[in-house]
Amino acid sequence: MQKIVDDSRLIVKCCKLYYEENYTQNEIASILGVSRPTVSRLLKEGKETGIVRIEIINPLRNNFESLERKIEKLFGMKEVIIVEDEADDRLQTIQVAKAAAEYLMRIVKPGNTIGVSMGNTVKCIANYIANPGKLNLTFVPFIGGVGQSQREIHPNEIITDLARAFGGSFKLLHAPAVVSNENIRKEILKETSIKEVLDYAKLCNIGLVGVGSPTDPASSMMSSGYFNLYDTSNLDKAGAIGDICLRFYDIEGNTDRFEFNKRVVGIEMEALKRIETMIGVACGEKKVMAIIGALHSKLINVLVTNYSSATAISDYAEQR
Repeated sequence: MQKIVDDSRLIVKCCKLYYEENYTQNEIASILGVSRPTVSRLLKEGKETGIVRIEIINPLRNNFESLERKIEKLFGMKEVIIVEDEADDRLQTIQVAKAAAEYLMRIVKPGNTIGVSMGNTVKCIANYIANPGKLNLTFVPFIGGVGQSQREIHPNEIITDLARAFGGSFKLLHAPAVVSNENIRKEILKETSIKEVLDYAKLCNIGLVGVGSPTDPASSMMSSGYFNLYDTSNLDKAGAIGDICLRFYDIEGNTDRFEFNKRVVGIEMEALKRIETMIGVACGEKKVMAIIGALHSKLINVLVTNYSSATAISDYAEQR
């Protein structure tokens, strides 16, 4: 039988029928008098030789896909989602929260358990959950309650909002987020009700956490009431660059050097690293170094942030 896949005229005719006139491969096989596998090979040859060029036109105003993929590769991330820059901090927080809500609705599966920390951006996510359907989700806090200054960023408040938005259930953690020393923490963790909730948190399929910055007086961490400017100054001198679930880490993501971490009532860091999908949400210039430390720590494997922050993260990694 004559070899026909090198017949340029036939390749062009096959490609025109398929791409311009929308015939199926079976229909083209009948028209040309060849087998369907031969049609498939002709179409492949058309692409490989440049007879057919496929161009993808992104309808979005800005295409951040290249930068997203770059950061994913640099830090070994599962996914990076970048949103437009906004001039106003409040609007920037809303844009990141919306993107995080969309991602959460995309990946969540029926019966999932979702762990949540504190944070202003994390708090906003529930506002943008729409028509989730019946998923039978359970929400659980990763840490105890923060100070009295801002009740709305209390983890129990946040999971209640998310459970309401998804029509799911929740478990509350009735414990302080921070105690005065490690021994008190150990005793608190022996309490059955507290132990049960934190053990349940280890079963989470998804984690949703904010990324804090100890050098930002306006951060949720400062709003918690557990810290003052003197504390944050000392943390800065010790090399603290950020926190997740009130556990501090340095620029390389190391958490062991900070004694404060031993006073936090919440899920252990190693347990967080075992959760399949850990979503970190953070934006703004003051959070860039904290995000870099979080990426190094491997406490998160999904990042939602804004364009300027993502650019700074990429530049930092390349300079290293």
